[in-house]
Amino acid sequence: MFRFFENLIKITNPPLEDGRSVTPPQDLGKFYWFYAGQTRWLYGALLVTGALIAGLDTLIPVFIGRVVTLVGASDRAAALHAALPSLLALGALIVLVMPAINLLDSLIRHVAITPGTTLLVRWQAHWHVVRQSLPFFQNDFAGRISSRVMGVAGPLRETVLSSIRAVWYLLIYAISTLFWLGTFDWRLILPVLGWFVAYGVLLRFIVPKMRDRSKTSSLARSLSNGRVVDAYTNILTVKLFARSSDEDSYIRSAFDTNLRALQAEMRLDTIFVVALNLMNMALLAATATLAITLWVQGALAAAAIAVALPLVWRITTMAGWVAWEVASIFENVGHVQEAKLSIAVPHQLIDANGAPALVVKRGEISFEAMGFGYHDNQTVIDGFTLRLAPGEKVGLVGRSGAGKSTLVNLLLRFYDVDAGAILIDGQDISSVTQESLRQAIGMVTQDTSLLHRSIADNIRYGRHDASDAEVEQAARDAQAHDFIQGLVDHEGRRGYEAKVGERGVKLSGGQRQRIALARVILKNAPILVLDEATSALDSEVEAVIQSQLEHLMAHKTTIAIAHRLSTIARMDPLVVMDRGKIVEQGTHAALLARGGLYASLWARQSGGFIGADVAALAAE
Repeated sequence: MFRFFENLIKITNPPLEDGRSVTPPQDLGKFYWFYAGQTRWLYGALLVTGALIAGLDTLIPVFIGRVVTLVGASDRAAALHAALPSLLALGALIVLVMPAINLLDSLIRHVAITPGTTLLVRWQAHWHVVRQSLPFFQNDFAGRISSRVMGVAGPLRETVLSSIRAVWYLLIYAISTLFWLGTFDWRLILPVLGWFVAYGVLLRFIVPKMRDRSKTSSLARSLSNGRVVDAYTNILTVKLFARSSDEDSYIRSAFDTNLRALQAEMRLDTIFVVALNLMNMALLAATATLAITLWVQGALAAAAIAVALPLVWRITTMAGWVAWEVASIFENVGHVQEAKLSIAVPHQLIDANGAPALVVKRGEISFEAMGFGYHDNQTVIDGFTLRLAPGEKVGLVGRSGAGKSTLVNLLLRFYDVDAGAILIDGQDISSVTQESLRQAIGMVTQDTSLLHRSIADNIRYGRHDASDAEVEQAARDAQAHDFIQGLVDHEGRRGYEAKVGERGVKLSGGQRQRIALARVILKNAPILVLDEATSALDSEVEAVIQSQLEHLMAHKTTIAIAHRLSTIARMDPLVVMDRGKIVEQGTHAALLARGGLYASLWARQSGGFIGADVAALAAE
């Protein structure tokens, strides 16, 4: 039985339409329907079970009223004989049917919906967000994004469940109550109707404020969480600069904002609860007064009072529960509103409809009159034109900010060019799938980060189907095997099974870079990009790695960036960039002889011994 309900929701279905990703809507109601609508039949089943439970709940006071009527009869035997069929029917409904419906309701709510929809929403939100462009993640806290993705499911689910559990239940119970009261005397309906009018007015006044304050509180909470995660992520920097006190002030200000927002929210909750309690007591008093008055007048039997007062009392006790549920609903709505700021965001870089996969047979790269700026008034790449022949190895040189890394980001299509085009083997990279483009490019970055997984998993990220022997060989080629053999993590895992910590923090910079090199070696892509690939290595290891890089670069079109010019001086040609343009191009010796920007950069790094370096390179 449990297994049946547990398997009703398939949690890993991505949100697709005609094979393409669907962006969750910005509109709050549509955002709810986007996720809840996928399991609407289960929520619909809860509406049915909730209505049945609420309706059956009103039978308990009716049953009590029938019993009161029975015990007040003068001819007890005759009264029992006449009332027995209806009492047995009511008893069967209360004792047998009601528990069965409660069981079904609980199975749907707790076994199917709660785990299933929670993981479904989290999975689909993550599936959409992880496919956002690089700038999306660069413009926000990673902690805030992850908090929104992982935190949206519970509030979204509970909003719908609470609406069914509390609001729908109260509505059905109230309708059933009005029906039973009307069967005794229509005037008994009046206090309940008045209570509902007052309840509606109260909700009309309170609910919008609850929604707004809940959203403000949720935004403040998310800001606090983002700042805390930012401090933990950069804990080494915090400790190196002894800035714990400054971090305290930075985070305290967010906590203070969060506190004020939460206090405002709680004030409103308190007003709502107090007002509702006053209304409840007024309802009970008015119903009791009216019922006794009608009884005194002979218009109402004592048994009717025995039914009416429990029915009304149940409404008042239920209203307190509904009050908290309503407060919870709008607190959850605030969380959902805040979470959708990261989730309901269209992808900025998308594949063209029906885009084919990139096919790389030769590896020719052409940058054609390319222009790009991160902002409208900021030009980073200006009229850049360069052709790399298949297998050619180009070194990019220039001052910081010249546009070298931006050029690589454009080649990887982390951004789209503003003008011109980038072609690989004649195929415009904007017209092929991003996945296939990046699969064709192996890159070692200057800022190497690893996944908090095992060494083997990190290397195998280059090619998921690689064997253990291939993983080990890639590590050997990257001069990483020896230090890997000596690794032990905090749980006792050793060697290639040892975990590296978040972003690889348990390894030195040089060790992380060698793992990254091994990953690219294993990937064996036809195009290679080296962005300061040996910057974290000592001279001895770098010399060994350089020979492996030369082997890796064989038969691959390669772009290498390095601030240490000695590491790329053997590249042919060297392309010198300044302010997004090519200002010089040629071999190391030719550029030195020219005496331009490259020569000045080289002189600054080599201490002026240009002639000796030229002679040494010429002799090789």
